[in-house]
Amino acid sequence: MSEQTMQAVVYDAFGGPERLEVREIPAPTPGPGEVRIRVLRAGVNPVDWKVLGGGLRGLMHHALPIVPGWDVAGVVDALGPDVPELAVGDEVLSYARKDWVQQGTFAELVTVRAVDVARKPAGMSWDAAGALPLAGLTAERVLDAAGVGADDVLLVHGASGGVGTLAVQLARLRGARVIGTGSPSGHDRLRALGAEPVAYGEGLVDAVRALAPGGVDAVIDLVGGVLEQTLAVLRDGGRHASIADSSAEQHGGRWVWVRPDGPRLEALAQRVASGELDVEIAGSYPLDDVAGAFAQSSSGTTRGKLVIHVAD
Repeated sequence: MSEQTMQAVVYDAFGGPERLEVREIPAPTPGPGEVRIRVLRAGVNPVDWKVLGGGLRGLMHHALPIVPGWDVAGVVDALGPDVPELAVGDEVLSYARKDWVQQGTFAELVTVRAVDVARKPAGMSWDAAGALPLAGLTAERVLDAAGVGADDVLLVHGASGGVGTLAVQLARLRGARVIGTGSPSGHDRLRALGAEPVAYGEGLVDAVRALAPGGVDAVIDLVGGVLEQTLAVLRDGGRHASIADSSAEQHGGRWVWVRPDGPRLEALAQRVASGELDVEIAGSYPLDDVAGAFAQSSSGTTRGKLVIHVAD
């Protein structure tokens, strides 16, 4: 990396992981109200390979060539005009999604709006900082959308994934009782997080009804394709929200699209640093093997978060 260029993962056309390549491209310059972050870690999320496959072209503007990645943790290395709240050298993290898909975080440098940046607490690891932003903010927002609070009985579809493990913990911190779906191999982990595990698939409705005969107060769907089961176990007047199925809105629920939120992310990071919230890291990859990370993420067997090690 020079002052004018940087190494980044780039693709010039939509498709599979074979489209990804690492190459030298111009380094971004922060504009008004922005900072530039020297990237140390970048979290991998399913949306990254879905964007690569063209799956979000109906929802967001895209401008090829694209650098993928929306999660970042690193060090501020340049300031745009009028950014009094941050300084060069600050350790930070961010959900760095922009209004268009082009300049992502799988790169040595990325520019981010200052209002979307959170300070990294000293007690938080870089891997956790890179893995937290999208998953943590998604978990908080979908819990809000379903109105989850103290004494609620909550069903979490997809409780073992990166968003799910955080949603379970955050719901328990709100005082809710949590039933979480996952494969049997992940049930011990769900119990350790404070959830009552049930296997997804056939028999799910009966299993949930056995634990909550009167129905559950709220459901959050993190996987999609489970609306029928959601409605079958939800009590009268119950609430539900999904991050994966827009048809929830046609059945009295909410479809959630997470937003960048620097202050809320900073509060979540403080909870991680204090030990109140655990970010499970399932694995890490170098910048030149983002394709491998995408393959693992898309396998559907990953529990926790994957992180790209861009620099140390």
